[in-house]
Formats: sequence, structure tokens, C-alpha cells
Amino acid sequence: MIVCENPLAFIFLLAIPILYILRNLGFFSRISFPLTISDWEGKQFSYRPTLINIFSVFAEILAICGYITLIIALSNPVIHHQEKVYTSRGTDILFVLDTSPSMAAKDISLVNSTISRIEAAKIGIKTLLNSDRGANYGLIAMASEAAVIVPPTDDKKLFLERLDSLVIGSLGEGSAIGTGLTTAIYHIASSKAPKKCIILITDGENNAGSVHPETAALLALENDITVYAFGIGTKGTVPIEYIDPNTGDVHSGFYESVFDEAPLEAIASAAGGKYFGIESTMSLSDSLSEIARKENTVQTFRFRSTDENVFRIFLIAAIALFTTAWTIRRLCLKEIL
Repeated sequence: MIVCENPLAFIFLLAIPILYILRNLGFFSRISFPLTISDWEGKQFSYRPTLINIFSVFAEILAICGYITLIIALSNPVIHHQEKVYTSRGTDILFVLDTSPSMAAKDISLVNSTISRIEAAKIGIKTLLNSDRGANYGLIAMASEAAVIVPPTDDKKLFLERLDSLVIGSLGEGSAIGTGLTTAIYHIASSKAPKKCIILITDGENNAGSVHPETAALLALENDITVYAFGIGTKGTVPIEYIDPNTGDVHSGFYESVFDEAPLEAIASAAGGKYFGIESTMSLSDSLSEIARKENTVQTFRFRSTDENVFRIFLIAAIALFTTAWTIRRLCLKEIL
């Protein structure tokens, strides 16, 4: 919201209509020097100042806009920003996102096109963060190995930057689901959050790592952590394309998607969660919203107000408008004053 701290400055806007009234009454008539071009009976000189008139009107409009902008600057405009600041801790939500090569398969519906599974996962996660529910979000990348990309934080900008930086194949070619879940549990088990949950997004079965996924799910249950499993992708032959981050080679072709949903359902069930089958970005966003509502906690908050003075912006704009108007009159119209 913009507020002007010196509204009396707008009184000077009355000078614009007063000036035009006085000009029409002849108080500010321009000095002119009549010049006779010819006094003979031949064809007389004709002058059609169409372009000149356009420049003149344009310069006058710029000058008026510059004057109005200057008055706004003198009124000392201030933008009031109001931000919701939570004073109690919300839910800890930690994403375990599969980054194995199969996540590059393009079979997730988005409007009238298809996108890769990992792109769809990123879109769904961003949609959840934009709902601003006061939760803390963390991110674990998982393939043959698992790595903490962002520990639980309320810094959404940092989270989104790290999310966008994830690339296919950076942690190997397998899917160590048990390792990814265990890594996530380790980072939120001691959290003081009133609720804690892990959202696993993968398209495959556990085929790497030394921890069995159901063992990790039971560990989560012991630490009051709910696990939700998302099986993203369709079954069948689907196109796939990605760039190997280690060699720079482009891999493209077709991938035979045959993952079994039963293990993912077992993981979610063992940890008190739920399994979701995802084939479109819409279903992913809806499912994530369902989880957010279920895991939402009552939080106390306050509103923090900050002021941003924009006087300089309007002053610079006024100077630019006056300078442009003067340039047109001086260079295009050849006016002396």
C-alpha cells in the first residue's frame, strides 16, 4: 500500500488547470512575428505543420507528466509492506526426491504437453511452498546415494534455489530409498516441531543402499515421523532424455517403466502415512495440498510492517520526463526558450 506522508503537496496540481485557463484568456499569449511571404497573385506558400504539432503536443504531455510526477515526489510517497511472521514453530516437512536417470522420463501430463517426472515434482513442491502455511521445509536428494540439499528451514528463497539446482544423475543411477529415508529421519528426529513428516517422491523400487525401506519406515514411526510415498510416472514405454552431469553426454531414447507400487504402499502404511500414485502435475499438487492440510498445526503469528520510501524513484522519473520534453522542444522544434 502506498501512502503519501505530505499530501498537501498535491495542492500544486491546481496550477495545471489555472495555467490553461489563463492561457485561453490570453494572459500568456506567445510572442509572434508575422512574415509576409508573397503579395503577388501567383500560388502562395502553404505550410502544414502536422509533424511539428505532434512533437509539440507530445512535449507538452511529457512536461505535464513530469510536473505531476514531481508533485508526487514532493508528497513523499512511502510503500507499506506487511509480512506475516510466525512466532511458534510449524510442521517440519522434509522431501526425499529421487534424482536417478529414470526421473528424466517424460510422461507426466501438464496442460496439453508432457514433462519429465523430476520437473513435475519440482512444480508440485513449489506450489506447496507458495501456499505459505508456516511450515519448515527441507530437501534430500536421493539416487544410489543420498545427500542433504536443504535442512528444514523457513527460508523459502534458499529452498527454491537449491531445488532448482538438482540435476538428474548427480548421485548415481540407482534408487536407495531406504538410505534416503534414513537420512531424512536423522535430520528431523530431534526436531521440536509439533508435527514431522517425510514426503518421498520416486518412480522406482529400492535397488541400492544398505538400509531396507521398511526398516527406515519403522524407524520413522518410532520417532513420530509420518511418511508419505509418491509413485510418480506411468507404466509402459516412455521417452527419456537427460545430460550426464559427470561426462556431459546426452542420453535419449525410450525407457520401460514397470515399477511396482506395492513396496511404496508398504512404506507409507508402516510409517502411518499414505501412498499416492501420480501421473499429472495437477494430481501431484492436489495430493501435496491434502498432506499440508492434514499435517497443518495451529501457529501464533504477528504482522511485521516495513516502510520503503520511493521519493527518489519519482524524482528521477520527473527529471527524465522534463529532460525529454526539453530535448524535443530544443532539437526537434528548434525553440529557443
